[in-house]
Amino acid sequence: MMSNPVHGLPFLPGTSFKDSTKTAFHRSQTLGYRNGYAVVQCPTVGIGGDRLQVSQLSQAELDKLANKAPVLTYGKPKQAPRAEFIPAYVAFDKKVLKFDAYFQEDVPLSTEEHYRIRQVNIYYYLEDDSMSVIEPVVENSGIPQGKLIKRQRLAKNDQGDHYHWKDLNRGINITIYGRTFRIVDCDKFTQVFLESQGIELNPPEKMALDPYTELRKQPLRKYVTPTDFDQLKQFLTFDKQVLRFYAIWDDTDSMFGECRTYIIHYYLMDDTVEIREVHERNDGRDPFPLLMSRQRMPKVLVENAKNFPRCVLEISDKEVLEWYTAKDFIVGKPLTILGRTFFIYDCDPFTRQYYKEKFGISDLPRIDVSKKEPPPVKQELPPYNGYGLVEDSAQNCFALIPKAPKKDVIKMLMNENKVLRYLAALESPIPEDKDRRFVFSYFLATDMISIFEPPVRNSGIIGGKYLGRTKVVKPGSSVENPIYYGPSDFFIGAVIEVFGHRFVILDTDDYVLKYMESNAAQYSPEALLSIQNRVRKQEAPAPELDNQQMEEDPGVQELEALIDTIQRQGKDRLCRDNIRKMFQIYDKEASGHVDREMFFKICDSFHLPVDDSLVKELIRMCSHGEDKIDYYNFIRAFSS
Repeated sequence: MMSNPVHGLPFLPGTSFKDSTKTAFHRSQTLGYRNGYAVVQCPTVGIGGDRLQVSQLSQAELDKLANKAPVLTYGKPKQAPRAEFIPAYVAFDKKVLKFDAYFQEDVPLSTEEHYRIRQVNIYYYLEDDSMSVIEPVVENSGIPQGKLIKRQRLAKNDQGDHYHWKDLNRGINITIYGRTFRIVDCDKFTQVFLESQGIELNPPEKMALDPYTELRKQPLRKYVTPTDFDQLKQFLTFDKQVLRFYAIWDDTDSMFGECRTYIIHYYLMDDTVEIREVHERNDGRDPFPLLMSRQRMPKVLVENAKNFPRCVLEISDKEVLEWYTAKDFIVGKPLTILGRTFFIYDCDPFTRQYYKEKFGISDLPRIDVSKKEPPPVKQELPPYNGYGLVEDSAQNCFALIPKAPKKDVIKMLMNENKVLRYLAALESPIPEDKDRRFVFSYFLATDMISIFEPPVRNSGIIGGKYLGRTKVVKPGSSVENPIYYGPSDFFIGAVIEVFGHRFVILDTDDYVLKYMESNAAQYSPEALLSIQNRVRKQEAPAPELDNQQMEEDPGVQELEALIDTIQRQGKDRLCRDNIRKMFQIYDKEASGHVDREMFFKICDSFHLPVDDSLVKELIRMCSHGEDKIDYYNFIRAFSS
């Protein structure tokens, strides 16, 4: 870095020197922040801290001094009042610029016109810079006209700019939503406004005319086809004589095709053909009577006429080598007319007589074209996935919106709130499952089964609902025709298999006995015999000790005295029948003894005071061996 030259010496090589003591060469800070805003500071020193030999006034201060008026001489100038602010929507209210324009529209599906000129008016609203395009309505034009583009701000390009009145002029093209409009002229107000704003307008252009509209204004040309055939003689000879043929058009090979019936009329007076449709009730088709109107049908065209579009070709003898005649319509032969192949299968009696006299064809039998209906396709249901009932799952295959299966309402009303309850045990090799008991509930109204497991304290198994209401299928039945468990399948000793688990029925409630008695015809002899054995076991009296046995055996006297003492103390008087029923359930051999472990579980379920000293003595005296307890004498102590 070179230091400033010594004042008085020219700035030439050799007259300047380096300052060896100078160590700072940084620029001074000119940017800073004050109260969160960026502030530009005017530098006072240059690079290295050298003072600048320039004015320290800012540009704003210099401008203020330059514009300062001599207040002391003339006084403070009076400021002019501010002009009243007028918003744009008030200043330009109801001021609209109107431009005359047109656009060209392609017509690809017409042979008479290739494009169409459509005249429009473009309106520019100065109050909000919005635009609209309106096409004047032409009566019976067949084109949707009127407001083509509603009033809105129109995009000018992809950068987000919008059209402004400065962008509009005569003789230019503007593109709006991919459609190019040619502006040709504007009204007087628009011209005055744009010229007042300094815009030089282009000269006006002539409005383009639609060529097809101008063509329609010309008179129609008349075509006259000369002929040398004597049509008058044919008309007088065959007037009102028509050949009628019955034909079908088989289009079943194509997608959504069908076989339809038609009637073909051949007019002998002028050799014209007419094809009529045959409608049936509720066939779903519009009642159009004719498929092809009456006209002459070309059979063979000339070579040059095949490539010419037939829709605009005026068929004459010059373009046709051969026409269809009456000899081409034969019963039993196919016939191609305008690209469709018809098969003639029958005709009326007049046609048969005409062919016999004219062509000598006497054998025109009717051909059977009716198709045999294919056998109904058996609806195969998908394999059952195991969720829900089979009937519910099958409804998804019958309808798009499945409906619930129909229920037997009479059965539901007659068997409402009728439930058959059974006590069952789980047949399992696991030792912990042998003492588990379940209550089966069979609902007669819906043939559903629910299973409930009574909770047992300190058993380690959470009781409660084991199975919700559902129909249970018998093992061995097919998925297509499932067989469900019924009331006749439930009896004492029966084995019920529920989703892979086997249960053995041990007991029933009193309502089941009444139901089986009133509906004995539904049950098998084995079921009725099991119920009879259960009733006999329930009605069997407990073994009573006679007085002689009591006098001879002092242990019996001691037992009777202990029972009498517990009864007099009134320890937890309970219903003896309920306790006896519970003990009889687990006493399958009807011996009057149960296991010691099961005995304490039953006592715990009835909250009997087995910890009492007298009750402990009673249990000791009722013990039969090491693991058996006589429950008959034990129950006598707690009878009410």
